[in-house]
Amino acid sequence: MSLTLDLAGRTAVVTGGVRGVGAGISRALLEAGADVVAVARREPDSLPEAGGRTARFASLDVRDPDAAQAFADGLDRVDVLVNNAGGGPYLPLAEGELRTHLKIIELNLTSALIMARVLQPKILEAGGGSVINIGSVSGVRPSPGTSAYGAAKAGLHGLTQSLAVEWAPHIRVNTLILGMVRTELAHLHYGDEDGVAAIGRTVPLGRLADPYEIGTACAFLASDLASYVTGASMLVHGGGERPAFLDAATVNKEESR
Repeated sequence: MSLTLDLAGRTAVVTGGVRGVGAGISRALLEAGADVVAVARREPDSLPEAGGRTARFASLDVRDPDAAQAFADGLDRVDVLVNNAGGGPYLPLAEGELRTHLKIIELNLTSALIMARVLQPKILEAGGGSVINIGSVSGVRPSPGTSAYGAAKAGLHGLTQSLAVEWAPHIRVNTLILGMVRTELAHLHYGDEDGVAAIGRTVPLGRLADPYEIGTACAFLASDLASYVTGASMLVHGGGERPAFLDAATVNKEESR
């Protein structure tokens, strides 16, 4: 096996692949040599580019099973699926419309199930491949204020493990569990530059992730370098979150002086 990360000749579908984390994933896969189909509901002003090539765009609501099947039927080849579409606002469970919470679950969990199901035959036709689900630390620890999102991501992690068994040995299925990522919308969550920097200092590596760094992890999982990796959850969170008790212990230590 070569230690070169080379995706030339492979086609990757990236949901939500035109902006934010998805754009970083699309760029990294393009740079690794893959042909990329970036899926979103609305076409952006510009598409992800890298390695002298540009992603193809496909308009699709990934929550719509019939539309997803029609999209799959129109593809010649699929080797890699990255279920990246997702997100959700700050909305405690007892607030807002119930339908809003259900839509968050549909976007973050149901859509991945739909896309994996409709593209599985295409991946098998290509001789096998890789499904990568983009998870979140919100699915592995409490997610107050975003309960529906956290529950959906926890379900996504479970879906990964089940499909890794169901679809072995021809399709590998893995999850990237993301921490905080600096995208063009970071200011909506973390405030101005000072706020982003302050949040970054809470991460052991001292900053938020760049979307391209998420993409490079996807490129690895999609490649032959990860040929024995399936059913795995890879943490991409810069070391995680500093335990709150450490700050409390520091305060108590200072007060005792």
